[in-house]
Amino acid sequence: MRPRRKARLERRDPCGVSGARGRMGRAVGQVLDAREDLVVAARFDRGETPDLSLCDVVIDFSTPDASVELARHVAARGGPALVIGSTGLSDDQEAEITKAADKVAIVRSGNFSLGVNILVGLVERAAARLDAADWDIEVLESHHRKKVDAPSGTALMLGEAAAMGRHADLAELRIAAREGITGERPVGGIGFAALRAGGIVGDHTVLFASEDEVLTLSHSAIDRSLFARGAVAAAVWVKARSPGLYDMQDVLGFRQA
Repeated sequence: MRPRRKARLERRDPCGVSGARGRMGRAVGQVLDAREDLVVAARFDRGETPDLSLCDVVIDFSTPDASVELARHVAARGGPALVIGSTGLSDDQEAEITKAADKVAIVRSGNFSLGVNILVGLVERAAARLDAADWDIEVLESHHRKKVDAPSGTALMLGEAAAMGRHADLAELRIAAREGITGERPVGGIGFAALRAGGIVGDHTVLFASEDEVLTLSHSAIDRSLFARGAVAAAVWVKARSPGLYDMQDVLGFRQA
């Protein structure tokens, strides 16, 4: 029985975890450890030099500087593929990631929730099919009391998806939180509202409203580990892809729809 167990483990696809001691890195490691088709071949943090020849793909939740350094390194050696979840990259750092994607396959996303990214695709399609002259769009989000920014990055993703569906720029359509006498709602605008309370992990709703009916698309996060599971799903998808820069819309097949 022991040799058979060893043979099964050897067929597991090897993954690396960058930023392995961070909160998200630990969560990704736990998800990988629970899988029977994947195995963690390397765990490392900023300043450490792993043997990337052991990996088919690396999942990176580190820092912008470390992500760029890792992308340069894998591009220079022609692999492995990357999944990058680090946030707060500058325009120059984003350009470095894009350049590296000429040599290796990279999935880059600010939110790896499978549900949120399906919601993004649905919002874009709904906005494309519902006339802006008749249908108003509002993005509503709720988070825990310690969140310091509003609207959330995910709310902005949803707003951008709605604007894209209407072939417009969100900056031109965005309506900030309202207070006082604001006048009539501008036609075609995309409104935002945010709540902060208790320990809410994250709730997002996009509301489409006409004079006659209301369509609501929403997502609720229950456990933060969902982001790690989404990143692992992206790793499974990207490890056999051709060089290029992808996002979760590609992983979920919305780009092909």
